[in-house]
Amino acid sequence: MATHKRTARKKSPRAASGDGMAEFLLDLSHQVAALQTLDERLEKLVEIASGAVNAERGSLFLRDGLTGELYSRVALGNYRREIRVVNDKGIAGWVFNSGKGIIVHDAYADERFDRSVDEKTGFQTKSLLCTPVRTFRGEIIGVAQALNKRRGRFTKRDLSLLDAMTTQASVFLQSAMILERMERAREQEAEFLRVVSEVSSEIQLGPLLQKIMDAVTKMLNSERSTLFLNDEKSDELYTEIGQGLGATREIRFPNKLGIAGAVFQSGTSINIPYAYADLRFNPSFDKQTGFFTRSILSVPVVNKDGKTIGVTQVLNRRGGPFTDEDEARLKAFTAQISIGLENAKLFDDVQNSKNYIESVLESMTNGVVTLDEDGKIVTCNVAGLRIFRCHVSEVVGQLAGEFFSGPNQWLMERVQHVETDHGADVTVDAEMEFGGEKVSVNLTVMPLVSTRDTKLGTMILIEDISNEKRVKSTMSRYMDPSLADRLLASGEEILGGQSSVATVLFSDIRRFTTVTEELGPQGTVQLLNEYFTLMVDCIQKEGGMLDKFIGDAIMAVFGTPLPHDDDEDRAVRAGIAMLRALAAFNDQRKAHGKKQIEMGIGVNTDEIVSGNIGSPKRMDYTVIGDGVNLASRLESACKQYGTWMLISDNTYSKLRGIYQIREIDLVIVKGKTRPVSIYEVLDFHSEASFPSRMEVLNHFKAGLERYRASKWAAAIRSFQQALALHAEDQISKLYVERCKHYQKNPPPKDWGGVWTMTSK
Repeated sequence: MATHKRTARKKSPRAASGDGMAEFLLDLSHQVAALQTLDERLEKLVEIASGAVNAERGSLFLRDGLTGELYSRVALGNYRREIRVVNDKGIAGWVFNSGKGIIVHDAYADERFDRSVDEKTGFQTKSLLCTPVRTFRGEIIGVAQALNKRRGRFTKRDLSLLDAMTTQASVFLQSAMILERMERAREQEAEFLRVVSEVSSEIQLGPLLQKIMDAVTKMLNSERSTLFLNDEKSDELYTEIGQGLGATREIRFPNKLGIAGAVFQSGTSINIPYAYADLRFNPSFDKQTGFFTRSILSVPVVNKDGKTIGVTQVLNRRGGPFTDEDEARLKAFTAQISIGLENAKLFDDVQNSKNYIESVLESMTNGVVTLDEDGKIVTCNVAGLRIFRCHVSEVVGQLAGEFFSGPNQWLMERVQHVETDHGADVTVDAEMEFGGEKVSVNLTVMPLVSTRDTKLGTMILIEDISNEKRVKSTMSRYMDPSLADRLLASGEEILGGQSSVATVLFSDIRRFTTVTEELGPQGTVQLLNEYFTLMVDCIQKEGGMLDKFIGDAIMAVFGTPLPHDDDEDRAVRAGIAMLRALAAFNDQRKAHGKKQIEMGIGVNTDEIVSGNIGSPKRMDYTVIGDGVNLASRLESACKQYGTWMLISDNTYSKLRGIYQIREIDLVIVKGKTRPVSIYEVLDFHSEASFPSRMEVLNHFKAGLERYRASKWAAAIRSFQQALALHAEDQISKLYVERCKHYQKNPPPKDWGGVWTMTSK
């Protein structure tokens, strides 16, 4: 970097030789030698030289032996900043390499001139003198420049004078450079020892890695550094911190890959001045981070036994590639901190094991309590605190005999039994009391012993089964108690969500709004309670599960969560039983002068999804899917067809029993495109409610066949014959109306007898 100084005018020596010149150079030597630091000597030399040749500014570059760069740290004028240039760039670089002085009258016209220094300083160079700085033995240690002659042009005499001055002062400059390097080395050594001491005091792996990387980055003047440790279990190199990477994150890769892998496997250092020219370098990480790697220094981390335990990698030394001195310093540093690394890694492994065990205990749904040899409670996990309904401070540190007292005293008897017999003790479905609430538990007490078979204390494992008992009680309201037992025994997996084939039953009271208006709120609730009691009994007797009440509607499922071989038959039998129970219920209501109730039932078999659905605060075990929707559509269709119970062909085709069923239509329900055959179940009818049943069904079947063949007149005759035997057969009435409609408005030829439902 150029050193510039604007100087006051001084009287310059007029003779190139003789007493005047000798006196001038002697005075120069005295002035420079009187100063202590390299910066002061550089500044004084540039000041005198600039005045001697009557220049506006001066620059003096010295060679950096480590990087090969030319640098200047003394800034003259208002600009004070170190500038570095490569030793073959610009006029200074040309002079340094050629060893020849030069006069340039028009700097910007010279192709060798480097304008970047002017751009940095804001100073415009017009003309310049430039001469190599030689020692008395002829070694070139730098370059001196004088910029912009105040009057006239630079002459050869000016160049000779500048050369003589720099040569005279070179011995003092060289000695100052040596002293500075020694001082820097001393400071680096002190800093090295300080950092090693500080790092060695850290035991936690994460902070230790951070300190090491901070130290290495600063020590080698690099942009980024990373320390990789070897994971012997996975044969991977990993790090928890990358200096310059921003947020902490773990990086892992096989310990044979990349530059770091090569260093780890070989145990030798690698110094790469140009990363992208080395085939071992993997540029993919640069692409991920947006960082551009120029130079790499990577050394193995070796422990006291000579085993390679990791790799330290430093990237992009500022000012040029990494040197042999950098490599030696990094090796010395890693050797010093390897013991601390191993200790921190061991501490980290122990801490991870401890955290793992604690995490296991905290994630357990069962309470775990440990007692020491004196019967004092040492630990209690979250599940235990939840069961005990108290804070950790109220449990840990307490004597077990005092904590498990009163109604829980029996537990201490089990603990004493285990301490005497040295074997585990199990108590099933016991009762304890905490916070005034009774808790049902399964209890296991076992001794704690070390690997040397010495007694350490006692462990108590408490399983809270209160919720399971409550769930069983609740589920028994929705399904047969034996089914609830089987469901709970199957575990939570079956409740988590599964896809299966099941039969869904929907029922709904007809014209319920009118009923509620007549009965009022209290009468309505009483009616529903009586009605639901009868209906749920019919469902549970067939092994069905009550899914939910939807107002006055009932939704039940057969085949989930636990399937049967005959779930379709169970659903149909349950529907028949419900209609028969309703008939008996209506007889009682009629005897007391109360309004009759009618209902419709829809049954469909299909693939559904079942499981616990809802929010964390409120969940219900239910079923969803198209199969559920079709059952609901069939229940609603009972109104249109004047029927009591409709089933789909999915259910009809899988029935094993024999029932009185007639096909009534081929429909496309709202929201679907494929036609579905639907059937009416008639087994619940008595002779009074459906007289001449077989004859009516025969006439209806004949009418349906003629209807689908578009023989409207013949179909009407068949349906009318059915009505003659049973005037209340609403389906026959419906088909008479349809046939008359189609007589006037014939359907398309590809009609196929399909009826499209326009409402749900």
